[in-house]
Amino acid sequence: MLLKIGTHAKGAVRMSDVLQDVKTKPNFSKAGAVAMFTGVVRGKDAQGNKIQKLVIEAYEEKADEVLTNICKDLEKRKGILNVQIHHLLGEFTAGEDLVYVSVAGEHRQEVFSVLEEAVERYKKEVPIFKKEFVADDKGGTKAYWVAGEKE
Repeated sequence: MLLKIGTHAKGAVRMSDVLQDVKTKPNFSKAGAVAMFTGVVRGKDAQGNKIQKLVIEAYEEKADEVLTNICKDLEKRKGILNVQIHHLLGEFTAGEDLVYVSVAGEHRQEVFSVLEEAVERYKKEVPIFKKEFVADDKGGTKAYWVAGEKE
């Protein structure tokens, strides 16, 4: 299991890094499937306003602890070999990657259901906070913290 709360910067983790790490695990020879999820920044907020940028912050120590617990818990499932969640922090623009989740398992059916659960759980359980900066109707910018689901 590998997970990180990482900074959005040059050298930050990429999806290809996550996949490569999964394939280097000693038990990967048992894998029949790897499913991956990439969360990206939307271009519009819930009201249809253009998102100029997004700032992601976290209570990092607690976030890493919760991510670890989610991954360990899901890895106990029958047929699941590896679960990874990598969430980036910092400033982002539309289309940029925010989070990578991967699940390796013996069969695709197990992998798909665990991937969905991993995504839902990190969104609900991990102390990650999102501030949106949107263009207002007067050409200015307004910023607000987004409550509820974080991505």
